[in-house]
Amino acid sequence: MTIYVALFRGINVGGKHILPMQDLRELLAELGCEDIQTYIQSGNAVFSSADPISLSAKITSTIEERFGFAPQVLLLTVERLAAIASENPYPEAEATPKLLHVWFLTEKAGNPDIDAMNSIKAENERFTLTDDALYLHAPDGIGRSRLAAKIDRHLGVSTTARNWRTVMKLLDLAKS
Repeated sequence: MTIYVALFRGINVGGKHILPMQDLRELLAELGCEDIQTYIQSGNAVFSSADPISLSAKITSTIEERFGFAPQVLLLTVERLAAIASENPYPEAEATPKLLHVWFLTEKAGNPDIDAMNSIKAENERFTLTDDALYLHAPDGIGRSRLAAKIDRHLGVSTTARNWRTVMKLLDLAKS
């Protein structure tokens, strides 16, 4: 059995795409997942599974059948999540985890518009793009960042973001 972290994009946000975590745990169990834990309502799950092939698609289609929407589900092994966390280029920002965010990429950004991203970021914001993630340190807060809202558009790939506290909590859950 392999331990996975599932990151769901756009559930339980703004009163739309409601998926109670208890229902998510039950759904994952029905799909053969074990040792299921969820973290906060924004769509994070940690579980073990022996059948990772098309698991993301199965989760999405089952949610669509039962709840009427098809969220993007990004599955990461605990090793991949740990590698992304260890590559954080802004370790000094970890002291204030709500100001440090990671955008997990569904695939490598083939032709990101870095110039556009640099032109809209605040002067005190910093970002770093890797093959798996984009790290954004936004000292004024993510809600005030013009860049944060446009990252997907400028990367040209689908992503889902988590603040540093959530990244660390998911890693702790996956390793326990």
